[in-house]
This record gives sequence, structure tokens and C-alpha cells, in this order.
Amino acid sequence: MAKFFDIISGIFRDSGLAEIFSSGGWKYPVMYLIIIVLFYLAIVKKFEPLLLLPIAFGMLLANIPSAELFHMDLFISETGEPLNFQQIVERGGLLDFIYLGVKLGIYPPLIFLGIGAMTDFSPLIANPSSLLLGASAQFGIFVAFVGALAFGFTPQEAAAIGIIGGADGPTAIQVTKTLAPNLLGPIAIAAYSYMALVPFIQPPIMRALTTKKERAIMMKQLRPVSRTELIVFPIAVTLIVSVVLPDATPLIGMLMLGNLLKVTGVVDRLSKTAQNELINIVTILLGISVGATAGAENFLNTQTIFIIILGLLAFAFATFGGVLFGKLMCFVTKGKVNPLIGSAGVSAVPMAARVSQSVGQKENPANFLLMHAMGPNVAGVIGSAIAAGVFLNLFK
Repeated sequence: MAKFFDIISGIFRDSGLAEIFSSGGWKYPVMYLIIIVLFYLAIVKKFEPLLLLPIAFGMLLANIPSAELFHMDLFISETGEPLNFQQIVERGGLLDFIYLGVKLGIYPPLIFLGIGAMTDFSPLIANPSSLLLGASAQFGIFVAFVGALAFGFTPQEAAAIGIIGGADGPTAIQVTKTLAPNLLGPIAIAAYSYMALVPFIQPPIMRALTTKKERAIMMKQLRPVSRTELIVFPIAVTLIVSVVLPDATPLIGMLMLGNLLKVTGVVDRLSKTAQNELINIVTILLGISVGATAGAENFLNTQTIFIIILGLLAFAFATFGGVLFGKLMCFVTKGKVNPLIGSAGVSAVPMAARVSQSVGQKENPANFLLMHAMGPNVAGVIGSAIAAGVFLNLFK
């Protein structure tokens, strides 16, 4: 009988249960509750399920005691030493190898390749002033950056947190993995969660900043865009942005390559692959990798609470900046621009544009703002990548 109990106790010591019942084991049930909430948002509420679901499962795998699937210490060096691939091969678990795609900056640009292949830049080309609305919505990034500094974060960490305001998950991940890899989990989860909540966050701000008359403004139909313009645009944007801001090249370059595959019409197979198989595979790997960084020790701290608060602040001020600039354009054009389209300057494509359409149509059922809002919306994708390039240039 004593031998039997020795076997049982040995199994218990070698299992994850021993760690859960240890002094710090309370963190695991808390993490499981958070994971359940994310599963609920992804599956039941369908909030950004394509990424929240693999992120939640990555978190689950990373928070299984004694499984040793992910080792954050292999990727974060206090002295700034490069990755030790020998140690990763010797000690690494499954998630360590998958996470290399994030650490080496592979997954986010590939996501942008797929986004580019699915994006129509013709509303932006037809109305270049949309660029200004997309730029104004980046106001939230810099408000969150200053706020993070006030909360005591380092400039590198503040820059990573600020990018949440761009409403662009891959961009936030690209900046965070370089400047503040220890915050990747909470920043990515905050970014994607708030992106999913755009239909709830933006409308109250939009209505508070605009009058009923402004929301009912009908805009003229956009001019047709030629095939030549569609082809020249991604090439020109890549060249101009990359020369001025080289650190933005990986994201901008892949975004524009994806778009070029689409608009030329001569590589349909490549375009469809980028839009479907490639982006789907990378999305799974990216989500699992990001979730893996949200281990109990890294995630359950006061920094995560501050990041959640600052993320909401970033989204609110991004909407604020976009709508206020929309009002300015409305004034300058003597009522030809509906200021609601300024809220679409965040990078949540096409959700933010749909919100502009929805709020405008409630005031005037005959109002169709979707295509007009798509201009600032795709400009926001470019704007957030440029903001990321600025931060990387300043703080890496």
C-alpha cells in the first residue's frame, strides 16, 4: 500500500496539479477565467474570432503547468544579446518554434500581404484628401504614447502601447516584438479586443462630436479610378514611404505587394493564395504565438491593467481626432464632407467604415457613406504602418 501511495504522489508531483496547488498557483485559475472570456467573445459573440480564437488557445497551451511549451526567457535578453538559436533548439517547446515567426518579424508582414490583396484603394485614389482623415485618426496613438509615459512605462514600452490606437493588430505586434516583447500578450489582446468593439466604442463619440445636420450630409459619388492609377499607386506608395521611412518598409512593402497582385489582374492565383490560404495559415500561427506570450507570470500584473485602460483611451482619441478633422473638412468644403467618415481613419478595415455608414444612415436612410469612409479606412492602414516606422526609427 505504501508503494502505491508513493506512485500516486510521484504522479502528482510530476503533473501540473502540483504547480497549481503551490503558493503561486492561484494565477492559473485566474488565467483560465480570462481564457474562457476570450473563447466566449470569439465563439459566442463572434468578436474578431479569426484571431481571438487562436490567441485564446495559445494562452491555454502556455498556461498548462509543467508542459514547457513556451519559454519567454529564450527571447528576452536583459543585455540585448541576439537570439541564441542553439538554446532554442535544445530547450525549446512547440510554441517556441512557432513564436520565431513573430520574433523574426515574419508573420505581421505576411498578414499585410494578405490584407493588401483584399484591399481596394480606389476610394482613397479617387479622393486623396482621405489621407488627411487617416492621418488625423492616428492622434490616438500619440495620446496613448504620452499616457503610457505618464504611467511610468519606458519610451519603448510606451511606443508599443501607443500603436494600439492605430487599430491594427499586425502593426501592434510588429512594433511590440521589437520594442517591448515582454508586453506582447496584453498589447495584442487589447488591440484585437478593442478592434472587435469598434461598433460599440465609436458611435457614442461620433454622435457627441457631430450635429444631426452634419450626420445627415450626403456626399457625391466618387469618380471612377483607372487601372493605370490602381497599378501605379502601390508602387509609388512603397517607393515614397520606404525612402522617407525605411523602418516602415516591411509592412508597407508587403501591403502594397499584395495589392499589386490583385490590381494587375495577371497573377490571379497568387492574389487568391495571398487572400485565402496564406493569410489563413499565418493568422493561425500568429494567434497561437501571441497567446503563448500571455503566461500567468507575464500577464497578471498592474501593467496589463494600465495597457487595457490606455488601449481604450487610444481608440477613443483616434475616433475623436478623425471626427474633429472631418468637421474641419466639412467647414472648409462648405458642407460637402460628412464628418462621420473621419472616424473610419482607424485601421480596422472594413469595420470602421461600416460604423460610419451605419451612424450616417440612421440620420438619413438615403445616405450611403461606405465607399467614402473606405478612403480614410485604408489610409488608416497606411498611417498606422507609418506611425510604427516612426516609433521603430526613434526607439529601437
